[in-house]
Amino acid sequence: MSGSRTGGCLCGAIRFELTDAPIGAGYCHCTRCQRRTGTAASAQAVVAPGSVRWLSGEDEIRYWWPENGGNGKGFCPSCGSHLCSKRPGADEVAAIRLGAFDADPGVRPSLRQWVSSAAAWEPIPDDGLERYPGSSFG
Repeated sequence: MSGSRTGGCLCGAIRFELTDAPIGAGYCHCTRCQRRTGTAASAQAVVAPGSVRWLSGEDEIRYWWPENGGNGKGFCPSCGSHLCSKRPGADEVAAIRLGAFDADPGVRPSLRQWVSSAAAWEPIPDDGLERYPGSSFG
């Protein structure tokens, strides 16, 4: 897919552009993602380091860091939109929520991680995607 991959938060205060194609995408079924989004899973695109260029509002982004480790979750403090994740100790964004893009980001989820924590109230669809009981990164 060619062209610009832009996106942002619901209120428009934070805007970004992805300068390189996403590396991949997947769904996370962990309890944190369920509580953060209010849904059964979070859909996200993994991005290359340095490929996120903030067009506006970068200083507005707030990160929540779990006390017991894990990725920091970036959100807009004005509208609450969930935008991105960072790995502990990293300066660069590791993933962008698929719903934050303005249009098709050109990538489709290929896996489901943390299926051991999947919500009992919404069965995981039989979609043929790879499944991991924990993180797909290790």
